[in-house]
Amino acid sequence: MSQLPPLAALRAFEAVARLGSVVKAAESLNVTHSAISHQLRTIEDFLGLSLFLREGKRLQLTEEGRIYALRIRGALADMSEATQRVLTRPKPNDITIGVVPSFALNWLVPRLPDFKAKYPQYTVSLRAGLGFEEMNNGLLDMAVRMGSGGWDGMKQVHLMDDYHIMVAAPSYQPRPTSVNDIKTATIIHNPAIPWATWCQAAGLADWRPTPSYSYNDSNLELEAAQLGHGIMLARTSLVESHLANGTLVQISDICVPYQYPYWLVWPDRSSTSGKIADFSVWISEQAHAYLENSSWADAIHEKNHKINSLNN
Repeated sequence: MSQLPPLAALRAFEAVARLGSVVKAAESLNVTHSAISHQLRTIEDFLGLSLFLREGKRLQLTEEGRIYALRIRGALADMSEATQRVLTRPKPNDITIGVVPSFALNWLVPRLPDFKAKYPQYTVSLRAGLGFEEMNNGLLDMAVRMGSGGWDGMKQVHLMDDYHIMVAAPSYQPRPTSVNDIKTATIIHNPAIPWATWCQAAGLADWRPTPSYSYNDSNLELEAAQLGHGIMLARTSLVESHLANGTLVQISDICVPYQYPYWLVWPDRSSTSGKIADFSVWISEQAHAYLENSSWADAIHEKNHKINSLNN
């Protein structure tokens, strides 16, 4: 590689070019004014040309300086990004998992101490998000995603299906005692939640809710429901613990499948390392145990069994 100016000189030059002042550049880099001036002389001596026009204490970039500053700024940004990626890449005993925020908070996080007890050698790091970009960039070992499956370039394990039930806080009044009461209740709504399947099962095929509150985040919905603001149609995986501790109650026995199951996914190019295998087995066992102990899953299975019996 050809000889390069000192990195400190490049950083000083870029800061002065961007901020237009030695004083501001010194404050930005937390060094003295004289140190910045020294670095500017160093880089100009190295290049053998002037990067600034000096008029007293004022500095103005020459044309060569302007072009050089743009290229150096991009190079420093690339170096910073490359360094950050190296620092944040999962280590051999780190398990970095991308996860839907609502699922992480309400289902996965409460169960992680069990994983840590069984596999104390691992450090678990969760990163909230919905996409695959960080996994493609090598910043995630694996991710929990919702969808239809079949993602290109991904290995995937089906974890579990989810269901929709109607819930509210015990303090919410008047609590609906029939399906028709739900039509006049205060509705907490999420535009991403399809009500049509639940309404069909409830005999309300022609009714759609008029929301009093609308949130595009399930955690906001849950908080509003627990505060008694209204009723909400919720995924069972998110309200399991809230039903158990009494902060939410189920206000209708109608339970319908959610269209998108949960999957554990990781890049196809990754070898199935020990940590991926260990976490995959553990979370699959947790999902199985969760469904085994879920009354709504039993209800769905029983209903499907009756339908299949009638069709045979």
